[in-house]
Amino acid sequence: MTADVVPVTDAELASLAANQAQEIKALQAELDETNRGVLALYAELDTQAQQLRQATELKSRFLAYMSHEFRTPLSTFRSLARLLLDEIDGPLTVEQRKQVEFIRATSVEFSDMVDDLLDLAKVEAGRIDISAEWFDMLDLFSALRGMFKPVLTNPDVTLIFEEPPQSIKLFTDDKKLSQILRNFISNALKFTLAGEVRVSATLEADDAVTFSVSDTGIGVAPEFHSSIFDDYAQINSPIQKRLRGTGLGLSLSKRLAELLGGRVGVRSNLVQGSTFFITLPLRLPDDGVAAGGEGTTP
Repeated sequence: MTADVVPVTDAELASLAANQAQEIKALQAELDETNRGVLALYAELDTQAQQLRQATELKSRFLAYMSHEFRTPLSTFRSLARLLLDEIDGPLTVEQRKQVEFIRATSVEFSDMVDDLLDLAKVEAGRIDISAEWFDMLDLFSALRGMFKPVLTNPDVTLIFEEPPQSIKLFTDDKKLSQILRNFISNALKFTLAGEVRVSATLEADDAVTFSVSDTGIGVAPEFHSSIFDDYAQINSPIQKRLRGTGLGLSLSKRLAELLGGRVGVRSNLVQGSTFFITLPLRLPDDGVAAGGEGTTP
């Protein structure tokens, strides 16, 4: 038994086609409206991106100008404090020496902040140069040891440079690497009341090296590990409140490490000390070498 086929009239076909055409027209209108909205959104995003670029450029200019203007008076403060401590114009009392030493230490700390601000402005503006060359890790440790020897004022803290069993040669920007390690060491000395700060280097399996700065200080709670390398990040602790800073040192270290093709990190727990480290390739990739850098193996 076959079902009866109901014939469709021309009028019904025409009505169906008209309805479909109307639906397509409505969908097209909706699509056109969506496209206009997307285009308007893109235009707004472009405008906001341009405004953000201008704001970033203005901020970088301001930081660079401010940092430059601060350098001269800070250098004057440091020089005058050093002259007074050398007692060229006569001996100081115990209290006078204590106060002048405080002025000297504060001016040094302020000068370091200014340097961090200026370097951060250069990094954000893309105006920082990477000049790589071959050097021996032992020479780097020797230079750092000499830098920190005059500032080791706490007799309860020992700064140790642990030499590896074999010589490690690197092709990277030794000044930028030294700056990162100086930040790590300065922080370790600042937040370690007693014990030791140990600097070491370890060869990795993938032609990389890890420099570590470990201390027996107050430590960093795990919940702060993900944000400690952010701009202006500071840890809420009694010592941190007493030893104020911009919170830029670690952020700058992270950015410099990335420019060197590496990464930074931290392992720490409260009251158990901290280990800040940077891992970077033994040889800086060619695209990171500034013009004039020599890439041949010594």
